Amino acid sequence: MVRVGRRNAESGRAATATRAEVIYTGAEHGRVLGPAAPHLATPPVVPDEALPASLLPGEHTAARRVRFAIVNGCTIASLGLGLTAIFLAMQGDVRLAAACLVACVAFDGLDGALARKLGVSSPFGAQMDSLADMCSFGLAAPVVVYASLAHTVPTPAAAVACMLVAACAAIRLARFNVSPKDGKFFCGVPTTMAAAVLAVTVLIGLPLPGMVLIGGVALLAFAMVSSFPYAKLARLLRLPAWLWLLPIVGALVDARLTFVMVVAAYLLSGPVLWMRAKRTA
Repeated sequence: MVRVGRRNAESGRAATATRAEVIYTGAEHGRVLGPAAPHLATPPVVPDEALPASLLPGEHTAARRVRFAIVNGCTIASLGLGLTAIFLAMQGDVRLAAACLVACVAFDGLDGALARKLGVSSPFGAQMDSLADMCSFGLAAPVVVYASLAHTVPTPAAAVACMLVAACAAIRLARFNVSPKDGKFFCGVPTTMAAAVLAVTVLIGLPLPGMVLIGGVALLAFAMVSSFPYAKLARLLRLPAWLWLLPIVGALVDARLTFVMVVAAYLLSGPVLWMRAKRTA
């Protein structure tokens, strides 16, 4: 009994001391008032959320930093060309503005290819690319189209069609960022392809009635947010050589007609692939 009482007393003192230490240090309820012996204190643990994210994953050597800067320089160049296209469209030089959009498409493809080749792909680069795409393809492209249609169709109709392009581009880019990636097909027409079609349409000056062009712009906008599968460039490059010769020969005969037919074939390929997948499912 004496031993038991002594152990109970010692455990009570230990519990009291522990409780006192908790109250003194303020560890209870997340309070930190400071220990009695500062030299024995452990450094506070900083949560991961409070640390700045590394823009470039992996080793931070000088060579990798330069490669990283080059890739993001291409993305910024695409952004700058998109803004230049807007400025030119506001001044009425829609053809040159459309040419800037075509250059945006080239830089957009270049930055991704360089990032993979140079080994500097990163979540930061993916977000930068998405923001630049929204500026160049979601805003600059419809502005250039609106400027090209300003005097040929009713202004409200042109405005609505171009706002559709901007809205659908934003929806598509946001959906792409949070969706699982498919290595073979896009879900809907990519914003880069839609902007390229719009830019070339303005650049070559298709001789179509204004309302037909408005309908084509709206159709392209809805195609971006559709669920139809569209083949990626890598799959298109594996098509038979004679299929590539047809548009080349057609362009020599009538470039505008060939362009319309190629775009129509690409847009129809999505529903065709979708129906084929439904039948085989």
